[in-house]
Order: sequence, then C-alpha cells, then structure tokens
Amino acid sequence: MDVDPRTLKIVYFPHPVLRTKAKPIERIDQVVRDVGERMIELMYEAEGIGLAAPQVGLPWRMFVCHVPSSPEPAPTPSNGTDADLPDANAGPEVYINPTITEPHGLPELMEEGCLSLPRVRGDLMRQPDVTLTWSDLDGTTHTRRATGLLARCWQHENDHLDGVLIIDRFTQLSRMRTRSALRALEKQGSS
Repeated sequence: MDVDPRTLKIVYFPHPVLRTKAKPIERIDQVVRDVGERMIELMYEAEGIGLAAPQVGLPWRMFVCHVPSSPEPAPTPSNGTDADLPDANAGPEVYINPTITEPHGLPELMEEGCLSLPRVRGDLMRQPDVTLTWSDLDGTTHTRRATGLLARCWQHENDHLDGVLIIDRFTQLSRMRTRSALRALEKQGSS
C-alpha cells in the first residue's frame, strides 16, 4: 500500500474502515515507522492516549498508546489483579500485530470515549488486567502484562483492529444516552 504518512488524519464514524478487520503487517519498513510516528503526533494533537491504524484510514494491525502515570498512587485492586502491574507506560509506544491474552480478574465498568467518535462517551465492561504480545518498530517481540488504564487502552485499541467500536460494547443505558450523538455523526458522515 502506497501511503504518505504526512497526509494521514483521524477518520470519524461512520467511516467504513472503522468496521474493517485489519490485516497483519508483513514487513516493518520505513513507511511503517513513519506511519507510527505520525500516529503518535495525531494522538497527541487530539489529546488522546491511544490511536489505531484504522482510525487514520489504514487497515493495518497496529496501534499507538501513551498512558501517562497519574500523580496520585493507584488504588489497590480489589478484583484479584496483581497490584505490582503497570497501569501506565513511560512514553509513546507503537504496537505492531498485537495479541491480547490471559485476561485476569472480573470485568470492570468504566466510561470510555474514542477519538473517532467525538462527543460520544459511555460505560462498558473491560478486563482489568491483560497480557499483550506485539512487535515494535525494530521488529523486536515484547510481552507485557498491565492493569488499569493501560490494560483498558490496549483492549480499546485492539478492538479497533477487529472493527469493534466502543458503541458495540456500551451498556444499554449508555447506548440510549448516546443515540442522538451517533445519529448526528452518521448524518455528518453521509453529507
């Protein structure tokens, strides 16, 4: 695929690429590296903590994430997860061909938003603790277990790679509350 990373921008619901199952990246070349850097820029410009390749119009299995540390200590988990697990990462990271495994603990309800669904926020359940395996921009494979907002961000971005949006996971109440905002986005997208 011929891609100019400088032209990438965030796409919004109901763009069809957001519902496409992304394809694995076969080779990590300079274009993939440049796309990763551009995605990090776009994530920061939009004041987000994660961004998946489908959100910039690319059906690639890749996302970026930076969940900064909170100045306040994290509460002790009461859901059976390990209190020593990271809930943030030190800086922006690019995750290529990620796979989530080993969910731990009871799913937790929390509000989420999405850069591709502006002004749409709602409650959904996610595993509090997961393990992620991925390749970085150098092709090195990593496996890390995380909890808290970092684990939630990984799950959110990984969902994008399968064409799943937060609205698909919203509680019934959140679906009802966001109905008019979604209709407005659909109307904008069709004009």
